[in-house]
Amino acid sequence: MAKCKTDCIERPLSLVFEKLGRVVGRYPFVFLLLAICVAAALGAGFIFLQEREANDIEDQFTPLNGPAKLERAIVVENFPQSEEFSQLRLSSDGTYASLIITGLQGENILTVAAFNDIIELDRQVKSISTGNNFENLCAKTKGDCMSNAILDIINYNATEIVSLNITYPMNNGMFLGTTIGGVELDSSKLTSAKAVRLFYFLDEKKAVDNWLDGFLKLLSNSTDQKTVHVSYFTSVSRQNEFETNSDSVIPLFSVTYFLAITISILSCLRLDCVRTKVWVATFGVVSAGMAVLASFGLLLFCGMPFAMTVATAPFLILGIGVDDMFIMISCWQKTEVNKAVEVRLAETYKEAGVSITITTLTDVLAFYIGLMTPFRSVQSFCMYTSTALLFCYIFNITFFGACLALNGRREKGNRHWLTCMRVPEATGDGGGCCVGGAYDEITHKEFEMPVDSFFKKYYGPFLTRAWVKTLVCVIYAGYLAVSVYGCFQMQEGLDLKHLAADGSYVGSYYDKEDEFFSSYGPNVMLVIKDEEFQYWNPTARESFDLCLENFQNLTMARSGIPPVSWLSAYMQFGQRAGVNLDDEMQFKRYLTAFLNQSGFSQDVNFTNSQIHASRMFIQTVNIRTAIDEKNMLDAFRDTAEKCGKLQTPVDLIVYHAAFIYFDQYAVIISNTIQNLVVATCAMLVISLLLIPNPLCSLWVTFAIASVIVGVAGFMALWDVSLDSVSMINLVICIGFSVDFSAHISYAFVSSEKSSANEKATDALTKLGYPIIQGAVSTIAGVVVLAAAKSYIFRTFFKIMFLVILFGAIHGVVFIPVFLTFLGTCNNSHDKNKEILQEHSDTSERRPKSVVIQNEYADPDCY
Repeated sequence: MAKCKTDCIERPLSLVFEKLGRVVGRYPFVFLLLAICVAAALGAGFIFLQEREANDIEDQFTPLNGPAKLERAIVVENFPQSEEFSQLRLSSDGTYASLIITGLQGENILTVAAFNDIIELDRQVKSISTGNNFENLCAKTKGDCMSNAILDIINYNATEIVSLNITYPMNNGMFLGTTIGGVELDSSKLTSAKAVRLFYFLDEKKAVDNWLDGFLKLLSNSTDQKTVHVSYFTSVSRQNEFETNSDSVIPLFSVTYFLAITISILSCLRLDCVRTKVWVATFGVVSAGMAVLASFGLLLFCGMPFAMTVATAPFLILGIGVDDMFIMISCWQKTEVNKAVEVRLAETYKEAGVSITITTLTDVLAFYIGLMTPFRSVQSFCMYTSTALLFCYIFNITFFGACLALNGRREKGNRHWLTCMRVPEATGDGGGCCVGGAYDEITHKEFEMPVDSFFKKYYGPFLTRAWVKTLVCVIYAGYLAVSVYGCFQMQEGLDLKHLAADGSYVGSYYDKEDEFFSSYGPNVMLVIKDEEFQYWNPTARESFDLCLENFQNLTMARSGIPPVSWLSAYMQFGQRAGVNLDDEMQFKRYLTAFLNQSGFSQDVNFTNSQIHASRMFIQTVNIRTAIDEKNMLDAFRDTAEKCGKLQTPVDLIVYHAAFIYFDQYAVIISNTIQNLVVATCAMLVISLLLIPNPLCSLWVTFAIASVIVGVAGFMALWDVSLDSVSMINLVICIGFSVDFSAHISYAFVSSEKSSANEKATDALTKLGYPIIQGAVSTIAGVVVLAAAKSYIFRTFFKIMFLVILFGAIHGVVFIPVFLTFLGTCNNSHDKNKEILQEHSDTSERRPKSVVIQNEYADPDCY
């Protein structure tokens, strides 16, 4: 298998890259200028950035074709918005402004002093005039603006609040559960409360944006209240705050590039003033920046939506992009310094080309698999990131290769890295500002980096000791146990308050809402969409009553508040009026008049003497957490499905505007698992091609699964939920897991050493430093996001940190140890004897690791 793989895959690719390297080395200025021109031309696509921005929260962070969106379409079709406003019957959140008023010290708000402030606030809000006043813009019922129940109860007189006997949650037919929060009751009598909420609904058909802006301006500057604290919110606040989130990370780009350049330079720095790779490292970072410019510009030209999640991609691309740079530099340093530049570059491309191709393939494939997810924000991120990685690859073998060639010409002339002036040639392993260009006169290569010696002489032998391997196994067992425990603690779904920046008034409002108004959840709409349902038939009504009872028996629906049902009210009307509503003709004859008089006209689609659809409402309770939301949605939909299986089926759907966002719970786990399984299988196929031993390929797959479990478990313990944002990062896990574990496994298998311990040490010697370089550079690319004020960007940092940390630990600790337990992973020494004989002349003056490179090209050229 190894021979076939070498002949069929590596050798042809290596020859292609060898020819390409020779061409780039011969004409570096052509490739340099061509890459710059391409990046500049495609980068012009950024002029479309503003019109391509896709920041609509519902569109980006809710599942495509989610059930609630289809249910909403049914509701809108059958129950169009009426001129008579009803908050209960909204098919969306509506257009509104809202206040939550609490005591300064959390004390009882039902006091005269507090309500004096509340009434004054209400007056100020209604007095806002921005070209049009509230009276002209408000949503109206029977010609009057929609009012607030608590203020109606006290008749806008603060002294009434202490003298009236107010019952809770229903007071004279008015529901107060969403108006008064943090209550204490004596039987059903309200004795104290911690919060009052006011709503100001506006007519959606009118231009209300200016008024909402005026509301926010008023409340942000309001400091007049002496006895209460005010949190405020509007129906457009969440969207507005979300759109400004990306602005907070723009200043971090410069910090990221500075860190990346600094770390790259330090990791490639030598004391030799000729052999040091300062400029090469710098232009490696520039190459990654050019890849972002070109790829994003191309997709913007093509009309690809630019979601806010894409703003995190440049940080990641920068970290990944420099990884290939390190591989190419390490391969360059393995070439003989006295050869022509184009020959050295050809050898560099021959050895590095296959490696960076495989690395790019795994990463890009992992992201393209992410396109399978039903979240547009994830699709957008994966498309932009995968395309940027492809451009990273292209610019690495063109632009960066040209930079490497030009730097090689400087080294060939023994010129100083900064002044480009010729300096005297150094005679040993050292140099300085006055002399340079030292190399090993036996191998004719640059001297070995000190870090490589550390892995070879100290770390490898230490890790392969019996007691250390035992300790590693114990540590791994602990890691796995904590990870599995964390997986069971994971929360699902994206909390909408996290879409706003830290310290935003939006977050404050949501916190108060969760604290004081979570006792009562959504008032869920039950829609009978069966046009053939016989409402007048006693058997059909019994079936529906049983269905309604099943809903009321749900734990989250035991509110003690009867359903809002037009049918129940109509049957009571029939009894009082002596009308036989069991007769179809009688039922339909009086229905229109009843609906108009009773206020239920919006609940029945009754046209051409046929009831096309009707709806009722059930109040839910104690929906406090994401788990509660998920359980409620599942329970209501399951109950609706059971209603359709009764003896007389009741074909109905359940709906509330919040279900649009709750739908993410129904798909987030299944889609994450689907993406991970598909991507892992794809990586297994690639690793089978990469590693000439199937069992070791399975170890790579094991490493992927292990890293995913670790990241999932620790992200839960780090207070990160499983949502569309973290899903992106779990997909990223796979690509990085392959990068680290596959290379180590391949180096282990390809090693000519006789014992498993020696093979592990040899693999670490070759790859330990590149893995550390890649891990540090990638973390440096995203570490500044830890300082971002947005949950989305901080989450990206947290998970990327875990991915890289666990991936690197698996690569340099766990996998080398585990591979030593598998004798079957060892390529027989006899197979390599044949190779050594073929290269006997070369082996006399080259290290053995160089001898086998052409036959078993190590991914990182060490």
